Amino acid sequence: MTRGRRVQAAELEVRLLREGIIESRHHVQAVVCDSRGRTLLVAGNAETATFVRSALKPFQALAVTTTGTLERYGLSDRDLAIICSSHKGKIEQVRQVFNVLWRSDVDPSHLQCPVPPGRRSPLEYNCSGKHAGMLAVCQQRNWSLNSYLQRSHPVQQLIIHKVAELLRMPAEEFISARDDCGAPTYFLQLGQIASLYALLSASENLDMERIVRAMIHHPAMVAGDGEFDTELMRLTQGELVSKAGAEGVQCIGRLGEGMGLAIKVMDGAKRAKYAVAIHLLKQMGWITPSVSETLAENFMTLSNVTRLEVSGDLSML
Repeated sequence: MTRGRRVQAAELEVRLLREGIIESRHHVQAVVCDSRGRTLLVAGNAETATFVRSALKPFQALAVTTTGTLERYGLSDRDLAIICSSHKGKIEQVRQVFNVLWRSDVDPSHLQCPVPPGRRSPLEYNCSGKHAGMLAVCQQRNWSLNSYLQRSHPVQQLIIHKVAELLRMPAEEFISARDDCGAPTYFLQLGQIASLYALLSASENLDMERIVRAMIHHPAMVAGDGEFDTELMRLTQGELVSKAGAEGVQCIGRLGEGMGLAIKVMDGAKRAKYAVAIHLLKQMGWITPSVSETLAENFMTLSNVTRLEVSGDLSML
């Protein structure tokens, strides 16, 4: 990240209006960085830290793309997309997760993610694709399948060293905690997260380029029909790559330009991050007015009496 420069500006605010009257407010911070780690635009503080949550998945997938696992087991871009996903447990998504395990000769009983409430199998859990990818790497490398979620396990060490290499900092300096699915997640500054998405979208690394291609060509695997990530990637037709994280995290990269946007809603509200993403993408010219209007209808108009509005802008540093 850029040091010795101003990294702070006014936050964004999202308001829930009920028949035009403010009912609730959300405060939001956002950062845009380039692939060299320079902070270009900010609302809030670029050094605000948060757990990256599921927005880390495209980078956890580097364990699959950099080890020959895709080639060893004949995994497709569709398989890679589900490995990067936070899916909804739809039958076609669950089948794709199973396909990753089947091709890797790993029994689904090795999955250590939870069984979702009201469901019957961990295959239906929204992070099961990520777990299947980790298990495929373990199988390919002949690493233990039983302890793959431990931070000291080789597959987790491989992942954090890939992220550390991208951010040009020692792996030992990362603060980690266990995500809801059991895998490690990391406490990063918003500027660092935005830098990761700038690198992902820069088309300068073949392994990351393949991950992006899988996500934009198979957006229904990444989230699901009607979900923000899927709809944004469909509507922008290969111009943006998008991945949400829990607790108000949303990340977007602009392909070919090496620019990444990281958003954090300070109270963790999902609805607010989508509203801010639409507001900022329109402001920066990353989406057309027609795409903005379509997204706003789906994600900012909540009912016939409630809607979201966003105030504030990104500031140049």
